[in-house]
Amino acid sequence: MKKTTTLLLFLLLMYQMQAQQQFSHPAEGTYLNPVFAGDYPDPSILRDGKDYYIVHSSFEYYPGLQIWHSTDLINWQPVAAALHKYVGSVWAPDLVKYKNRYYIYFPANNTNYVVSAPSIEGPWSNPVDLKIGYIDPGHITDEKGNRYLYFSNGTYVPLSEDGLRTTGEARKVYDGWTIPNDWSIECFCMEGPKLTKHGDYYYLTVAEGGTAGPATGHMIISARSRSPLGPWENSPYNPILRAQNNSQQWCSIGHGTLFDDAANKSWILFHGYENGHYNMGRQTMLLPVEWTQDGWYKIAQNAKVDQPVQIKINKNQTESYNLNDDFSGKELKSQWKFFGEYNPGRFKLENQSLELRAQGHSVADCSPMLCIPPTHSYMADVELSIEGNATGGLVLFYNKQACSGILADSCNILANLRGWQFPTVKNLINRHVYLRLVNKNNTVDMYYSKDGKQWVKIENSLEVSGMHHNVLSGFMSLRIGLCAMGDGVVRYKNFRYTVLP
Repeated sequence: MKKTTTLLLFLLLMYQMQAQQQFSHPAEGTYLNPVFAGDYPDPSILRDGKDYYIVHSSFEYYPGLQIWHSTDLINWQPVAAALHKYVGSVWAPDLVKYKNRYYIYFPANNTNYVVSAPSIEGPWSNPVDLKIGYIDPGHITDEKGNRYLYFSNGTYVPLSEDGLRTTGEARKVYDGWTIPNDWSIECFCMEGPKLTKHGDYYYLTVAEGGTAGPATGHMIISARSRSPLGPWENSPYNPILRAQNNSQQWCSIGHGTLFDDAANKSWILFHGYENGHYNMGRQTMLLPVEWTQDGWYKIAQNAKVDQPVQIKINKNQTESYNLNDDFSGKELKSQWKFFGEYNPGRFKLENQSLELRAQGHSVADCSPMLCIPPTHSYMADVELSIEGNATGGLVLFYNKQACSGILADSCNILANLRGWQFPTVKNLINRHVYLRLVNKNNTVDMYYSKDGKQWVKIENSLEVSGMHHNVLSGFMSLRIGLCAMGDGVVRYKNFRYTVLP
């Protein structure tokens, strides 16, 4: 009995530590991965003095390229979104600084773009088309100040000094690391080149094995060269990091970035899926690395992805990031992203409410406003009022083909089950209602209330564990959404996100 009680207490403690992990630390002087819980794939980090900035793939979510700031690598706050103009699905970016100007290179729509700004807060430029294919640009500057972009297929191109155009042809200089034939992988799929200088060598870190697929596929590979242009020598410690089987907590771990902190300690930042919760997307993780006497790096001894890690944490960090929103500000909070477009003329904030103009005829085509849930289980509430012939609601949205939730029109409560939409409670409300989603480890119940106090569960529930890339493709995640469709306006108040055990 004593052992059972001890085990239960340990499991409860581990859950509490994970639930706190969106942008905070679980215990004094330690953190538990992930450092960004939820859908934060393909992380690119920039250290600027004692400040750290990070950006992730933003895919079809706009405004895109959300930049975050930290002084301790664990507590992060949003700074600015660098991309407002729609250019397609935005994949793995690279955030860099060159001569007091900031740049983000990223692929979208079968080409590569760059945005730049004099300050990390912006204003960020409109995207400039570099007119070169490939994906996953990785920037490096040599000791003479020459600039280059690497791509996922092991090629590089030279850049102009202002970083806004290429100045030569692509040249292939790296073929990757040979994966043993008996390993279970999705594909060879070399991607995500990140480059850094450490000591006498340049280090090229890439991902191989496929972004998703088998849990053991995605992995981190390292190579080094005395020149940023090669030739590259593969590390004897490859793969630097890889899931060993499909029973581990973290699967498909890869896309690493090697960097030194302000105290010259080395780290690697990467992403992975959580076993049983693939629909949360790829989550950002961090581990310390150590250097061998002959100049190679490897994961620090005793550092494990699923175990607490020691780190110096900023005790002055007081503000915590959360998803609650009373819509009282003058600008939309950074958590909200529109799917497939960003039209600032479509919404306005006034009288502590969000007024969202309806468009489209279904959840799929209304460009819902989405945010990232950071925990396995949660409750999301919102109050809404209907004007005209609009329909609004609270949904879980993966993509246009996979979305469900609870809706309301002028008088009915409606259920949407994978696009099949119907009144589930008729003639109950008068253009005003409160809606709620309760997600308990991928089983979702839906509720309504006329006064925000007495809640009634509708008969329809959802099972959402399969709404992820390995089933549906697209590299997306299951996000909470506010929608407005039809003809009219939906007015939202008091969005609340509550973590559940």
